[in-house]
Parts: sequence; C-alpha cells; structure tokens
Amino acid sequence: MDYEAVIGLEIHAELLTSSKIFCGCATTFGAPPNTQVCEVCLGMPGSLPVLNRRALEFALKMALATGCRINPESVFARKNYFYPDLPKGYQISQYEQPLAEHGHLDIRVNGGVKRIGITRIHMEEDAGKLIHSEHRPVSFVDFNRTGVPLIEIVSEPDLRTPEEAVEYFKSLRNILLYLEICDGNMEEGSLRCDANISLRPAGQAAFGTKAELKNMNSFRFVRQALEYEIKRQRALLDAGKEIVQETRLWDAAQGQTFSMRGKEEAHDYRYFPDPDLVPVRIDDAWLESLRQGLPELPAALRQRFQEQYGLPEYDAEVLTSDKTLANNFAACLKDYPLLTPKQVSNWFLDDPASMSTITPSVSGDLLTLVEEGKINRNQAKDVLKEVLATGKTPETIVKEKGLEQISDTGTLEAAAQAIINAHPKEAADFKAGKTKVMGFFVGQLMRKTKGQANPQLANEIFQRLLGKM
Repeated sequence: MDYEAVIGLEIHAELLTSSKIFCGCATTFGAPPNTQVCEVCLGMPGSLPVLNRRALEFALKMALATGCRINPESVFARKNYFYPDLPKGYQISQYEQPLAEHGHLDIRVNGGVKRIGITRIHMEEDAGKLIHSEHRPVSFVDFNRTGVPLIEIVSEPDLRTPEEAVEYFKSLRNILLYLEICDGNMEEGSLRCDANISLRPAGQAAFGTKAELKNMNSFRFVRQALEYEIKRQRALLDAGKEIVQETRLWDAAQGQTFSMRGKEEAHDYRYFPDPDLVPVRIDDAWLESLRQGLPELPAALRQRFQEQYGLPEYDAEVLTSDKTLANNFAACLKDYPLLTPKQVSNWFLDDPASMSTITPSVSGDLLTLVEEGKINRNQAKDVLKEVLATGKTPETIVKEKGLEQISDTGTLEAAAQAIINAHPKEAADFKAGKTKVMGFFVGQLMRKTKGQANPQLANEIFQRLLGKM
C-alpha cells in the first residue's frame, strides 16, 4: 500500500535574555553546575515568580514575524509531571490560553512555495539538565538551565516529507536569528526539535497513530530520524500490526529510534492556571511599536535582492540564509558602487562562512584588487586567509608578500617571446591546431613570474605572438 507521512514539529527556542523568565538568575551557558539558581527557580516554599518583560517582548516578536494572532489575554499554567530535573514538580507553561495562535510560515520546496500553519506559540520555562556519569550508575542534576525562558512553536501537521520538515525548521531558525531573540545553537540545546509523525494510506483524510520523536539536535538528525520512522511504521502497517502511540528517542550512533515511554495526553499533565502569576494582557501601543520595529525578514529580503539587484534566485537564497552575510553584502555594494551586484554575489557565494566574519570593507577591498587585475582569485583566497589570521588589510598583505600581479604588457611580452623561442616544438604544435598547448605556455610564464603574471593578459599576449608566426 502507498502511504503518506503526516508530520508536525514542536520547536523549543531559548530566548536570548540575560536573566531567567521568572527570576533574576543569569542564563549564561556553561557556568559551573548549580551556580545560577535561586529560591524562585528552585521552587522553594514562599518564593514568587515575576514575568520577565524582555522575554515577553521576544516572544511577541516571533509571533508577529510568523503572522500569528496575539491573544488579548494569555495565562500561565502549571504542567504537572515528575522528573528529577524539574525541582518544583511542575513546569510553568501555557495551555488553554497561549500567547499567540494561527500563524504560518511559507517554505520553499520543489521549486515552489508551501504554507505551513503554526498552531500556537506559547511561553514556558526550561527544565534542568541531567548529567549521567560515564564511570558509575549515577546521574547528577544541574539546575542552571531551570527557568531559562523558552518559546514553543507548534506547527500544524502540514509537513509531508523529511525534506519539508528540515526546510521548515531551517526557515524558522533563520527568523529567530534575524530577530536576534535566540542564538540557534542546537548543540548547546538552545534550539531543540520534537517531531510528531504518523502514516496514513494515500488519499485517506483521517490521521494515523503518531509517534513523538525526541533527542534531535541537528537538521541532519531530524531528516534521518523521520526517514527511519517512516520505514519503521510502514513495515509494521504492511505486516498488519498496529502503531503504538509513544515517545521515541533518536539514537544517532545506531541510526534508529527507540521506545522511551507511552505518549502522554494533555490530561495526564493536570494543567491548571498558576495562582502565583496574573494573566498577561498586551498593551496595543506596545504591540504596534514592536511590529514597526521588526527587521526585514529573510523572505522579504530575498525577494528584494532579486528585484533590486537582479540576482538569480539561488544567489539571493544563499545570501539571505545568514543575517550577517546579507548585511555585509548590502554594505559592500553601498560602499563600492563600481562593483556590480553579481560580481559581489559571486565573491560572497564562493566562501559564505568567511564573508560573514569579515567586514564589508575587507570584502570590497579584496574584490576591487581582483577586478583591477592586481591579484587573481586564487591569490585573493590566500590573502583572505591571511586577513582572518592576522587582521591586516588586504593591501598590506599584498605588498608584504609581493603578490601584486604583473600587468605591464611590455614586461610580459618580452618574457613570453623568450618562452616561445625556447620551445619551438610547442609553438609549431600550436600553429598546427593543437590549441591545448596554450596552457603549457601560460604555465611557463606563470612559473617564470612566480605566479604574478596576469593570466588573462598572458593568454592574450601568447595568442597574439603565436598568431604572428
């Protein structure tokens, strides 16, 4: 039977606030265990939480950026479950009245655009972290992460393939980075993804029984876990067996998912409004000021780069995949108007990682040196490495290393004629129509000038001199 996958993602993003969501403890990653805790985030009797306004602001920005409807009133609730890294015995989250609902995100797949619905965005606090000993059957608990502000972004079950899921996740991460509200570091756990996946016979409207996949901290793992789960569920259905609703862990080392526990339903958590926190009501004027202050987001910027600069879709896609890269590209064009957008784009696409770490002036200076024929592109790459290592300007490095190309026609003609005179057989081969020998002559000249001859000019000179023979 032909099956269709139905996939929904739950993205947890840690917000880039300096303090936790309900107390003043720091949120710095990597601090010694249990040094960033207090009575509030540890749930000591008598302590009272107070909502971090900055965290609320960040959550609202994400809701606005994804077209969500901001609820006029949202309520924090207690999500009750027992786990060692949850000191209060409950997590403060939102349930019946979340911050925002009914948004969407357009993703680019198979040459087209597909709209993925966003069910809700709600705020909550993070849990602690369990550290398992490698030498003893003992686990330790670090509560530093307890109370770090999170937003959970829940998609509609609109995704149909692992590729769509990864593209949605990447697009969502890019928006978070453009808004500067999350660092997007998946290895450190500041951006995490759970996936719900089920299969149904192609053409069937009803959903199948879903499994929830956890422990995926890279785009590659998300794709691999979903691909494996599709195969696993298909094999069970083909064998006439039922899918069990459960939570499964992705084991990257073995390339498999494993059963963790039965999948909880909402009633298992016994949600009820947190009596220590008042309902959140958003001031209209504040919300409008946040809306007006949103930066140009990736999709709009991508379209502008294509229309304003005449760039191909691929170039615009890569350039806007990183906010710093996009900003550097635009700044380089502004500061170096004699360079064409396509020239700058080609240079940036050649090494996007480096172009997002150096200043636009360095990029412009390097590209200008190439376009003026003072250095070639290979030399420019070597100069770039030196810039990154030393911080010196491109012009300084070119002068110090004597890299400037020889573009003096008289000097190159004399050297080229000497090479032709020394290799009469190769010259005769060229006259006989063996044009590939041109590479030999240019190579000889490059060797003689220690790589400093302008290769384009060298090729033109040899064409002219050999043509006269």
